[in-house]
Amino acid sequence: MKSILTPLGPKADKDTVRRHNLSLVLRAVRDEGERGDATRAGVAARVGLTRAAVSSLVEQLMDSGFLTESGKTFSGQAGRPGTALKVARTGPAGLGVEINIDYVSVCVVDLAGTGRVRQTEHLDNRGAPADESLARAARLAARTLESAYEQELRPVGAALALPGLVSGGSVRQAPNLGWNEVPAQELFADALAALRPGHPALPVASENEANLAALAELWFGGLGDVRSFLYLTGEIGVGGALVLNGELLRGAHGFAGEIGHVVVDPTGPECRCGSRGCLEQYAGQAALLRAAGIEGIGGASGVLELERRAAARDPRAVAAIGEAGRMLGRVLSGAVNLVDPDAVVLGGIYRGLMPWLAPPADEELTGRVVSGLWSTGSGRLRASSVAGDAARGAAALVVQDVLDDPVAYAEPSGG
Repeated sequence: MKSILTPLGPKADKDTVRRHNLSLVLRAVRDEGERGDATRAGVAARVGLTRAAVSSLVEQLMDSGFLTESGKTFSGQAGRPGTALKVARTGPAGLGVEINIDYVSVCVVDLAGTGRVRQTEHLDNRGAPADESLARAARLAARTLESAYEQELRPVGAALALPGLVSGGSVRQAPNLGWNEVPAQELFADALAALRPGHPALPVASENEANLAALAELWFGGLGDVRSFLYLTGEIGVGGALVLNGELLRGAHGFAGEIGHVVVDPTGPECRCGSRGCLEQYAGQAALLRAAGIEGIGGASGVLELERRAAARDPRAVAAIGEAGRMLGRVLSGAVNLVDPDAVVLGGIYRGLMPWLAPPADEELTGRVVSGLWSTGSGRLRASSVAGDAARGAAALVVQDVLDDPVAYAEPSGG
């Protein structure tokens, strides 16, 4: 049988190899810094390069402002002590912008993944034209950038976290915002550029907000060794994302994870997406508050009131959360049977409702997951960490690009 050979790409030249090795060293210092002080010798052992090669790469990264060096660190082993290496707290950073139904949140993350600036405005984006909502987000982003510059941070890109079907820089559909075919990335970039005359235009990317919240949970949360999980975020709607073996599953068109529009009952309440009986009509914020009898209080205030009533054992509040938990469990059991994740992580408004939401959801999962590997109280159903939010995930997405190719983001000569 004649074999079919895949054509090989061009041979990597010295510059390409060095750029790759600079990324390896920068990531190694960042990772070692999370566990303690990194040294040249430790980094060399981690990445498999010689000490001399690592020293040369470290010097270049320090000259470009990506790494800093401090006093001696002692490993307890024979030989001279090494100097401690850390990623710089100044210089390149990422800007994340989450535009949700009832708020906009903007944050700046440095190379270590630390959130350095955060600004949030609570406002109703449902009744506003898309360009107006994006312009308001750009104004908040511009103010956040000024705060970042005061800390000698240099955001090199922005990423938008958007609640809907996002592809090619556009929101194809965001039912709760009333957006259809909105070129969000372009509108935001233009609005931000207009607010910053004399500054280079900031590159802008975009992604579904649940996907970015899941990545934040992966990178900054308390998942430990868990690398495959289903993430749900409860807000006005219900968003979902799937991470398998540490990689986000986007699907063929970038729309994977829309679990909020899985139909629970085809004769149920009409959903903004045009269907009936979607999960978010039973477990979304509006549905929860309505079922609990909390009228006239929306957003974060309504959710806090729901938590307060549940803690006081208000029957209607407890019943509303319990029913939402059962619906969540039924839908989640199908997803668990389909993709077999290690854990299910509940974020957004669900985090504070876990004492009442988790038991019925866990019971449904235990009864419906066919593998028999799910048991009540196993810890596989868990609340997200406070670190796992979409704005931080968006900013960290920009930082990942810097870590992948630091040369591309080095401070321009004379800049």
